[in-house]
Amino acid sequence: MALRFVSFLVLCIFFIQVPQGQTGCAEVDSMTEAVAGQGFMLGCISCKKREEVPGSAVVDWHFKPAETEEFLHISQYEYPSFNIIHETFEERLQWRGTMGTKDVQNGAIFIHNVTFNDTGTYRCTFQRTLFLPLGDERVTITKDVELTVVEKANRELTAVISEIMMYVVITLLQLWMIGVLIYCYKKIYAENEAREARKAARAQNALLDSKDSCDGVHLE
Repeated sequence: MALRFVSFLVLCIFFIQVPQGQTGCAEVDSMTEAVAGQGFMLGCISCKKREEVPGSAVVDWHFKPAETEEFLHISQYEYPSFNIIHETFEERLQWRGTMGTKDVQNGAIFIHNVTFNDTGTYRCTFQRTLFLPLGDERVTITKDVELTVVEKANRELTAVISEIMMYVVITLLQLWMIGVLIYCYKKIYAENEAREARKAARAQNALLDSKDSCDGVHLE
C-alpha cells in the first residue's frame, strides 16, 4: 500500500517537472544603462555554432568615449590571464566571462565605480580558433555596446513588464502544481476507497457462503 502510494506520487511529480536539457550557450544582449558610482556588467557572448568542435578564443575590449572617434584598447583576456591595458580602467575592470578553459564563449567584464566619463561605445572582439579535422579555422566576431551612465536608475518599461510576467508565470506554475497534487491525492484516495469496498464485499460474500454451509449441516 505505502509503496504504491509513493510510486504514484513520484510519477505525478515526474510529469509536472520541467524537462532539464543540457546547459547550452545563448547569446543575450548586454544591458546599456549604468548608474554612476555603482558597478556594471558589460555583457558579450559569442556562441559556437557547433558545441562539439573544440576551440580557443582571445577576447579584447575597446572603448570609444562619447563624442570621439578613436577606440581605446582597454583590456584583453587570453586564458588564463586578464590584462587591463588602459590606465583609465586600472583596478576598475574585472573578468566575469568564461573561466577554466581556453574555449571562451562569454566575454563579459565588470566595471567597478562607474563614472560619467565611462559613457560611450564598448567593442568586444572574439578572436576564435576552431580546431577542425582538416585544419584550424580562425574567425573574428565583434559586438558593440552603447553605454549610458545616469545619476539614478531608470527602470525600463520592458524590464518592468518582464518582471511582472515572470511573477505571473511562477504563480501559474505553482497553482498548476497544486492542482496536479490535489488530483493525485484524490485519485489515490478513490483507489483506496474502492479497494476497501472490494475487501468489504469479499468479506461479506465469504460470511454468506459460510452461513449457507452451516445451514446444510443436520444434527443426528
